[in-house]
Amino acid sequence: MLHSDDRLEIDDPGVTQAVVAGALAVAVLNAIPSLLGGWRWYRGEASHAFWVLLRIGQGSALVLAILAGSLAAAGHYSSDRLFYLYALLPLAVAFVAEQLRVASAQTILDQRDLPDAQAVGALPEREQRRVVAAIVAREMGIMALSALVVVFLALRAAGTAHGF
Repeated sequence: MLHSDDRLEIDDPGVTQAVVAGALAVAVLNAIPSLLGGWRWYRGEASHAFWVLLRIGQGSALVLAILAGSLAAAGHYSSDRLFYLYALLPLAVAFVAEQLRVASAQTILDQRDLPDAQAVGALPEREQRRVVAAIVAREMGIMALSALVVVFLALRAAGTAHGF
């Protein structure tokens, strides 16, 4: 047992290995939608699978954050405080990305001088499809990039998860 900064640190290799495995799982579960989304964005193709995989990756990041918080509440602390930044920051990244995703639709409408979504309905069907495709592509690009950032953060979390 190590005492540091009035915190009890228990160096349990099993806990550390579990946290590292969890962080690596988050990295993998976010790398898949990042690569798929980037590929589909590049090709201009929509992808239902991307959105499902993205939500799974986001859920895994939430589970890692809950795990880190639960371990801290139980008195198991990482000896590297940066771990907590890397474990919790993916939630902030997902939140900001969702806000950008929502704003992306308005950006596309503004580029086409359309005041709102109802104005899209007044366009010919072919143009409606182009507007929707542009919105979906922009949303997918934003979210694929956010998943890539989460991959980096999860790998850093794995690298700083020691001393539990």
